[in-house]
Amino acid sequence: MIDIHSHILPGLDDGAGNLSDALEMAQLAASSGIKGIIATPHCNIPGGFHNYWSLSLEDDLRNLQNEINDRNIPLTLYPGQEVFLAPGFMDMLHQGKLITLCNSRYMLVEFDMYESATVAYRKLQQILAEGLVPIVAHPERYRFVHEQKEAIYRMKDLGALLQINRGSLKGAFGIRTKSIANEIISSYQADFIASDAHSQYRRTPYLADVHEVICERISADYGDVLVKINPKKIITDERIYSF
Repeated sequence: MIDIHSHILPGLDDGAGNLSDALEMAQLAASSGIKGIIATPHCNIPGGFHNYWSLSLEDDLRNLQNEINDRNIPLTLYPGQEVFLAPGFMDMLHQGKLITLCNSRYMLVEFDMYESATVAYRKLQQILAEGLVPIVAHPERYRFVHEQKEAIYRMKDLGALLQINRGSLKGAFGIRTKSIANEIISSYQADFIASDAHSQYRRTPYLADVHEVICERISADYGDVLVKINPKKIITDERIYSF
């Protein structure tokens, strides 16, 4: 399995606080069968975490990978960001401050939780016009999706892909969010499940349990698509089709 959304890089955001935390997260991920993690620190948040791509961030990724290797943890890290689509994000993209996942065509993006549907669609269209494919992080958590279930189909029709959080499926963000997450999965509109891990204790980097549940309740093929096949296609920059 490959986890495409994780806050494992230490000291950059509200994820791993230090190297020890990051290494415990890496060990837990590996124990659940995860072979690769795309490190996606929060990026471009006004008044919050900026984490624009730089040589310093590249060094952070390399240094953590070296520590993981030194401890013989069978896990490979890949570069990425969770890009907050704040006003002016296109300027940041053109300046090279925002990167895609593994330098592929796929960009992990998030909205303000109270973003309007109209603005969200416009921002996705801007990214698509650049020849990139936006992967919407945790769509099940946004208010406009709660208010308009058709928003899921609208985002897919535009060409965006959808990443569901493991924690949402387990009720970590409330009953309503859990219900929507399960509805997106059961209607085969999800393209990925990821951990959105923030620590080794809460919102953990563990995917084996949700993979097993999807395989049992829906289908083994779909379970593999969500945590194995589609994530690997990001690494190799292959086109991803809806299930």
